[in-house]
Amino acid sequence: MTDAAAAPAAPVRVSGSLLVASDGMRRRNAAETRFRLYGLAAIVVSLAVLLVMLWTIFSDGLSAFRQAKLTFPVTLDATVLDPDGNGLRAEMMKITTVSYAKVLAKGFKDTLAVKGIDVGEVSDKDVAALISKDAAGDLRAMVLAEPTVLGRTIDATVLAAGRIDGYLKGRVTKQTAVRDGNISPEQLVIADQLRTAGMLSLAFNWDFLTNPDASDQRPEAAGLGVAIIGSAYMMLMVLVFCVPVGVAASIYLEEFAPKNRWTDLIEVNISNLAAVPSIVFGILGLAVFINFMGLPQSSSLVGALVISLMVLPTIIIATRASIRAVPPSIRDAALGVGASRMQTVVHHVLPLAAPGILTGTILGLATALGETAPLLLIGMVAFVDNYPSPPVEGFLDPATALPVQVYGWAQRADPAFIERSSGAIIVLLIFLLVMNLTAIFLRRRFERRW
Repeated sequence: MTDAAAAPAAPVRVSGSLLVASDGMRRRNAAETRFRLYGLAAIVVSLAVLLVMLWTIFSDGLSAFRQAKLTFPVTLDATVLDPDGNGLRAEMMKITTVSYAKVLAKGFKDTLAVKGIDVGEVSDKDVAALISKDAAGDLRAMVLAEPTVLGRTIDATVLAAGRIDGYLKGRVTKQTAVRDGNISPEQLVIADQLRTAGMLSLAFNWDFLTNPDASDQRPEAAGLGVAIIGSAYMMLMVLVFCVPVGVAASIYLEEFAPKNRWTDLIEVNISNLAAVPSIVFGILGLAVFINFMGLPQSSSLVGALVISLMVLPTIIIATRASIRAVPPSIRDAALGVGASRMQTVVHHVLPLAAPGILTGTILGLATALGETAPLLLIGMVAFVDNYPSPPVEGFLDPATALPVQVYGWAQRADPAFIERSSGAIIVLLIFLLVMNLTAIFLRRRFERRW
């Protein structure tokens, strides 16, 4: 047997040094650099658009949280506000706001004379028009709540007219007043003197968050009170309707339901319902809850039922994803030590899936809070200036919601309502931000790692 020498291996040819990039490597590096730049450019453009949107909303809407107010002494003449002199609230309620407007106008005119403010050729009616038409109603409510003030002289702080408010905020000028039938340049000159005398100023407008809506003649008095209460009522009922049903349906489909064509059909339909446009649910709510069941139109209950139909598929999908993310080994371990299927789900699966379930539920509610189209179809766009009653009776009272209020104000012609529409968007964004931060907090608070 002879030893055969092994044939030497063929040498590997290296076309270039590993320390020098080849043409192909340079092309790949250039492509990767371009891809990173494309991603960075997309982020920059998105942030720029977001900043422009926020700047537009806040620049137009922050002024809604400040309101022009007039302060001057008013003598509550008992002979005008209580002609019978009995001091009985029932008799004083017969006095309309017209009499209170005359008392305010007299006190305002007398104060102008004392302060030495020159009204020029402006008539008494136009001078009184500097005061909001809502002021008489506020004064009447104050007197009826405390009749003992009759006959006294009080320092009244009342809303200024909408055009005066716009003048202080730069929305109205003397040039535009020439063509404006609701204000004149001469009245704006008086406003300048009132501001110099300390009778006219801008103050934080808490009433914007508490007052109900107002008519087109009183934009300065319009507020979000009814809309905030209506949105709170709806979200409370949506939470009660959707969470138990959504979580129970998700547990059954994920843990107990047999895998057959019927469950497949149910899963497909749940996914399809999550993609249905919201306005379709509005049509369904109009046909079923109002026309068929006869529930009161524009009530929070109908709005909550419609929103629940829209949000339920989203909650089911999010809950099923959270349950599915729990490792099967946890189920096997629980079943291996003798736990039943229900005990496994309640004591092990649900606690581990809770962060995802809570996050999906809150994000679903946040999405529902901004829905407008289905609420418009069930009549929640109606003008509502009365607060709904406390729960549970208030669920059937007429109400509106924040997105619907934004839509309603944006449709009105007076620029003051456009300002308030942007202010309502700011309030809505704050609600959405709080809900999203709550979802993040709950996820991190209850998250368990395995």
